[in-house]
Amino acid sequence: MPDLREQVGQLLIFGFEGTEPSAGLRTAISTLQPGGIILFARNITEPRQTWELLNAVRSLARTPMFLCVDMEGGTVDRLKGVIAPSPAAADVFATGNKKLFRAHGRMIGEECRALGFNVDFAPVLDLGLEPSRSVLTSRAVSPKPQDATTYAKEFLRGLQDTRVLGCGKHFPGLGEAALDTHHELPSIAKKWKRLWNEDLYPYRKLRKDLPFIMVAHAAYPEVTGDRTPASISRQWITDILRKKIGYGGLIVSDDLEMGGVLAAGSIEHAAVETIRAGADMFLVCHNEEHVWAAYRAVVNEAERDQRFAEQVARACSRVLESKKHQREMRRFPSAPSDRKVRKLREAMSRFSEAVREATA
Repeated sequence: MPDLREQVGQLLIFGFEGTEPSAGLRTAISTLQPGGIILFARNITEPRQTWELLNAVRSLARTPMFLCVDMEGGTVDRLKGVIAPSPAAADVFATGNKKLFRAHGRMIGEECRALGFNVDFAPVLDLGLEPSRSVLTSRAVSPKPQDATTYAKEFLRGLQDTRVLGCGKHFPGLGEAALDTHHELPSIAKKWKRLWNEDLYPYRKLRKDLPFIMVAHAAYPEVTGDRTPASISRQWITDILRKKIGYGGLIVSDDLEMGGVLAAGSIEHAAVETIRAGADMFLVCHNEEHVWAAYRAVVNEAERDQRFAEQVARACSRVLESKKHQREMRRFPSAPSDRKVRKLREAMSRFSEAVREATA
C-alpha cells in the first residue's frame, strides 16, 4: 500500500489551464501523483496536441492514471472542434434504434481512445423532467426511467467496445432540479418512494454496468432531513448507493469547485466530507490553488483522524484495484495519424446523418 500522501493522490482527479504541460502542472503531477486528470475544451486544440498532452502528463505518474473527458455529444462535446460534432443524447434516443444508441457510445469512444482518453464521464442518467428542462436540455433523453436506462446501457456497451470507461451521472438525479449545480445548490423536494422508483431506477438497473458513478451537488431534504448536498452525504453515498443499491464500482464527486457544493462550505471542507461520506475520488477541475488546498485538507484530516485515514486507505485500494483490472488502463494508444482523424470525422458525419434521417 502506498504511503498516506500517495493514497490521497489516488483519490484526486484534477483539471488545469493550458494546452501543454506547464512547469506548475509537471510539479503538481510529480508531487501529488493524482489518480487522474481531466481535460476540457480549453486544453484541446487539435488531435495530435491532445494526445501529446495526455502522453506527457501520464509519463509523470508512477501509477496509470484515469485520463478523463466529458463527452456526451450535443452541448457537452469537448472534441467537436478537433474531430466532428456528435449528436446530442436526446437526438440519438429519438431515433428509437438501439443499434444507434450503441453506435453513439462507440463513435464517441473511438474518438476518446484515439486521442488517449480512457474515461468518458457519460452517459447522463438524469430524467428529462419539466423542472430541469432549461438546465439539462438535450443531455437528458427522456422523462421515463426505463428509457434513460435503455439508452445508457447501449451507450455504455459502445464505450466498452472501444475500451473506454463510462460514468453514470448525476446521482441521485437532477431531473427535478430547476437550478444549475455549477452555480447554486438545488433543493429537490421529492419523496423517497418516487426517487427510488424514478430517478434511482437507472442506477439500480445499471449498477453492474457502470465503472464510475458521479454524485451530484443537490440536496434532497425529504430523504436526509436537511440541505446537505448528496456529494458530501454519507446517507446518499454509503447507505443508499453503496449498501442499498449495492454498487461496487468507483464513486466520484462532481467538481468540488461548483457552487452547489461550495454553498455548504469551503473546498477543503468539501474534499474531506465527500471522502468521509464514502466517495472514492473527487474532482477539482479548474483552479490550481484549489487542487493543492483540497489535497492538503484530506492529508491533514487523515493525519489527525485514524478512522478517516482508514477510509482513505480503503478508497485508495478500490481505485488501485479498479486500475489493475480494467483493460482500458493497460495500453496507451499510438499517436493519431491524419488518416485516422479523417476516418473518425467521416464516421461521425455518417452517424450524424443516420440520426437525422431516422428522426426526419
